[in-house]
Amino acid sequence: MNYKTIAQETLNIEAQTLFNAGMLIDDVFDKAVETILKCKGKLIITGVGKSGLIGAKMAATFASTGTPSFFLHPTEALHGDLGMIGEDDVVIGISYSGESEELSSILPHIKRFNVPLIGMTRDEKSTLGSFSDMVIKINVEKEACPIDTAPTSSTTLTLALGDALAVCLMKARDFKKSDFASFHPGGALGKKLFIKVSNLMQKDKLPLISKNAKLKDAILSISEGRLGTTLIVDENEKLLGLLSDGDVRRALLSKDFSLEDEVLKYATLNPMTCENADILASDALVLIEEKKIQLLVVTDKNKNIQGVLHIHTLIEKGIS
Repeated sequence: MNYKTIAQETLNIEAQTLFNAGMLIDDVFDKAVETILKCKGKLIITGVGKSGLIGAKMAATFASTGTPSFFLHPTEALHGDLGMIGEDDVVIGISYSGESEELSSILPHIKRFNVPLIGMTRDEKSTLGSFSDMVIKINVEKEACPIDTAPTSSTTLTLALGDALAVCLMKARDFKKSDFASFHPGGALGKKLFIKVSNLMQKDKLPLISKNAKLKDAILSISEGRLGTTLIVDENEKLLGLLSDGDVRRALLSKDFSLEDEVLKYATLNPMTCENADILASDALVLIEEKKIQLLVVTDKNKNIQGVLHIHTLIEKGIS
């Protein structure tokens, strides 16, 4: 049996289903988007079985992209959760056949609330279609399964139509990356858009050494500081330069090398610094990578040291 061919056929059938549906999008879809945009309450998604699973994902997508939404299971609705529907809400009911018993049971009660009901079904004349104020049709010629029965193409199309609604709403609301990140502060994008240098930089127990220090003292400071670098300061503790373990290794190649040499002989003077601790950590990472450094010193405009940010800290915190 050629599983590769079966997989390809499955994907081709579902891809064709999506393509065909795209050609059939009509004014009803526009009306559904406008209805949701005008909603002053929440967008409530309901359905059972596979449709319910798709509905739960749709609700999560809407909620994370600026449309307050939640999933309501029809069975739970019959046992008290109908009270979660308010007069300012909009409901999307999902049933491919349009005749799901559990969903059909709550449709008359939903209509009592006089809220807009958007049906997602293949049959406008079905129970769901009849109760709905507008119907987004699930047009499927063939399920992708070999017996043309298991929900495959139909669930894929329903999910894709939900995504299409969400994208339309995002564009209508001019939803930006920063908006998305505000709903995902713990995700990668949230970290990229919200975590600042000041949130991650080390401020205490910084490895500082006088400009008059010997190289041997600087090496000890590098070891104790555990940052691979020591910060060289003047008598007022303003930054003058850096000495890294790499600088020390290069110094060892000098013919006149001596541990009694002054640290400034091998230091990097006027190093790259950051004078704004409120810049994004992701921007600091770009600077670190561009300059091919491991440690970024944060100072004020007068070279007073505020803290340091090591590339390892950015990596550990998932900043990219």
